[in-house]
Amino acid sequence: MASPSLIPAHFIVFFVVSRLMSIIGNLRPSKNSLPCEIDSLGVHAKLRYDLDAIGLASTDYGNIVHEIPSAVLYPTSIDDIIELIKFSNECPLPFNVAARGHGHSVRGQAMAHDGVVVNMLSLKKHYKNGNGIRVSTSGNYADVGGEQLWIDVLNATLEHGLAPLSWTDYLYLTVGGTLSNAGFSGQTFLYGPQISNVLELDVITGKGDFMTCSKDQNSELFYAVLGGLGLFGIITRARIVLAKAPKRVKWVRMIYSDFSIFTRDQEHLISTKGLEYLEGSLLMDYTPANNWRSSFFSPSNESQIISLLKKHGILYCLDMVKYYDDETANSVDKDVQMLQEGLNFIPGFTFMRDETYFDFLNRVRRGEITLKSKGLWDVPNPWLNLLVPKSRILDFNAGVFVDIIHRQKKTTGPLLVFPLTKIVWDDKMSAVVPDEDIFYSVGLLHSGSFNDWQDLDNQNNEILEFCDRAGIKMKQYLPHYKSKEEWIKHFGPKWNTFQERKAQFDPRMILSPGQNIFNYV
Repeated sequence: MASPSLIPAHFIVFFVVSRLMSIIGNLRPSKNSLPCEIDSLGVHAKLRYDLDAIGLASTDYGNIVHEIPSAVLYPTSIDDIIELIKFSNECPLPFNVAARGHGHSVRGQAMAHDGVVVNMLSLKKHYKNGNGIRVSTSGNYADVGGEQLWIDVLNATLEHGLAPLSWTDYLYLTVGGTLSNAGFSGQTFLYGPQISNVLELDVITGKGDFMTCSKDQNSELFYAVLGGLGLFGIITRARIVLAKAPKRVKWVRMIYSDFSIFTRDQEHLISTKGLEYLEGSLLMDYTPANNWRSSFFSPSNESQIISLLKKHGILYCLDMVKYYDDETANSVDKDVQMLQEGLNFIPGFTFMRDETYFDFLNRVRRGEITLKSKGLWDVPNPWLNLLVPKSRILDFNAGVFVDIIHRQKKTTGPLLVFPLTKIVWDDKMSAVVPDEDIFYSVGLLHSGSFNDWQDLDNQNNEILEFCDRAGIKMKQYLPHYKSKEEWIKHFGPKWNTFQERKAQFDPRMILSPGQNIFNYV
């Protein structure tokens, strides 16, 4: 099979479209799979059964799972969603409902086989105040519709000189989508995940109840929904903490050949005051120094990196960022130097870029545009995201990065590894993390072709089996399992609470069937 980069873009686009049409062409949705009484609802006219709507709702960024819904709701108000869910509850055999944002799930989590998918982006066109984002400069928060994209939140808040504290690396995701998982990036060690930066929510529960919740009001629902995988309710509004936005950033990348030194320096930096962002990544000797996610190195730098890769096989990149504005512009270079004191990166292999705050946060968008221009965005993406305890990260490096990924030389996508701190996560929320003060986010962002993605997924399974054999008590982020036992192990001590919350807020098991949790229970 030829490498995806060698296949003409127009051929890949044609292949993707043809494949999707072949999937849904013989599986046209039937209104007969929904109760006929649905035609009498006010929301009936906003349900779509055409192949364009069904095709969109039957796929996601992963391009691996395809589930055909009976219909897709294009709501013009929150009341439309409430009416749909209440109707399902009234049916002798309720149908499933799943909220779909920008479709960036990778395992069909936002799909609803024979049910109804709610296209949340439809609300963006009809929201009563025009954009679904209201900024309070006096309260330092933003009320944001769950259907809004984080890029729109950034633009709207920057107009007031403010911005959220915690981000994801990719901003073209919906607020409701990331808050249903956790939402984290290089700022998380300091400010916590996005779910730790929410003051209040409006939620439509699985019973069709519209509820406002916070730590002080309907707190059980608040904690359930944040990180709750969409299983307890659909987020329609989030009140997000804001702070003064910087204007620019100093983005520094340092190169290491020794993983233990690399992680030691990462852990040192997250304990140091003055740093706003830290991430890490891997470079392999069989892949380019630059990838779609980050074209950081200049051509001359890239040749240096390639020479170093030939010597070591694997290199580790430590990215740290210092924010600044007009008031701190004169001191920022000195601040960066102080942060670098005592670090043990390879001498001469430190690189710096100066960017606007907006461009830095939106950096992955550039890679997306490049991939789309080559027809390489809408391909299978069998990603694997793990949270690995600090105490076992060296074992993980030896067993996974070195002995599986580098030895097999299959992976061509970005490989991320950076530390997070448990103290900034709220254990009352549904999200689960390893039981150590420091744990590592590991992102294996594979991209394949429609003929070979299974090889990458087999490698994922090999990695998971290694962790199990080695006793590495990691957690999957954006988890996908196939049995009740696996889900119980994933949630651990939170499983009973998770079940109780499901019974309280969605007793008929209507929401988010694509997570495949209560389908098996």
